[in-house]
Amino acid sequence: MKTTAMTATTTFETGVVRASDGTRIGYRRIGSGPAVILVHGAMMTSKGFETLATELSTEFTVYLPDRRGRGMSGPFGPGYGIRTEIDDIAVLLRETGAHNVFGLSAGATFALHAARALPQITKLAVYDPPLADADGVSPLGWLDRYEHEMNYHRPASAFVTVAKGTGDTGSVIANIPRFLLTPLMAVMLRLDKGEDDEPLRNLLPTMRYDAGAVETVINDKDFGGLRCDTLLLGGEKSIGYLRTAQDTLESLIPNARRVTLPGVGHLAALNDEKPELVAAELRSFFR
Repeated sequence: MKTTAMTATTTFETGVVRASDGTRIGYRRIGSGPAVILVHGAMMTSKGFETLATELSTEFTVYLPDRRGRGMSGPFGPGYGIRTEIDDIAVLLRETGAHNVFGLSAGATFALHAARALPQITKLAVYDPPLADADGVSPLGWLDRYEHEMNYHRPASAFVTVAKGTGDTGSVIANIPRFLLTPLMAVMLRLDKGEDDEPLRNLLPTMRYDAGAVETVINDKDFGGLRCDTLLLGGEKSIGYLRTAQDTLESLIPNARRVTLPGVGHLAALNDEKPELVAAELRSFFR
């Protein structure tokens, strides 16, 4: 099933595939040319990649799936985990004929593991996938606090915990004390009507699934056998543990090339950041 949706300047078609367990996976599509799948990160939907997709659409057919639990897609479902994400990517590859995949953050982790399992992926670009350090210390140390705050119905506090745990080095959020930031976030969550995307208060609970799935593979560094061409992207301002993860992956993946984008951070691919910088690298890589 396909329909057409308009943004202010761009037309996207929408469609649906069915995952192996029958769950609906909705997607947006734009452009013409070789197929590229963009896998978004945690607390996001596919709409966050619309500008990036538009930039790529002159050369590629770009597919923007909503991962489970948000947007046009169905629920996470029982037994959700990294295998679920890999299976969903496999269905999208089969239905679209794509061999090119880009993932951001948690989506980058899922794309990495999919590329290891699915030989259909011949070109893989990942932006800041989280990975444990050399001592096995997880970068998701904030996850227990987030869970506690969500369980006690403190969404603003939970959002601050996520933001401080994943935010860019030297960012405003990193430097504002929690006791000042939390009431500001409470107002933001209350006023967010989701006019351009799903309201953040609806996306906040999905973090427990995304981060939970990532945590199960955070120490898995068995990527020496990855044979697809791989582009490791990251931002100069991304938090330190993400840059360390890139160091590790660069040393492990045989066909990896690394690009650090100057002046930007972890979320450069999103609409209101610098997606044109990311698009320039992806265009060159996926050609």
